Amino acid sequence: MDIHHLARMANQIGEFFVSANSDSEAATISTSQHIRGYWDARMRRQIVEYAKTDGAELSEVVRAAILKLETK
Repeated sequence: MDIHHLARMANQIGEFFVSANSDSEAATISTSQHIRGYWDARMRRQIVEYAKTDGAELSEVVRAAILKLETK
């Protein structure tokens, strides 16, 4: 899948959780849980690699959420 499309989708998910939570850590956790629960392994691997090597298109909350995926 195109990394730009994945980044855009991840940012949309992150924006939703930022708007739903006043706490950025809660938004980060919720974003990470959503991506872990609904994205297939191939998509998760691709976005984690992107966050580790570049991640320029990712918001701060989304990048933190994605890097949490790697630790679990």
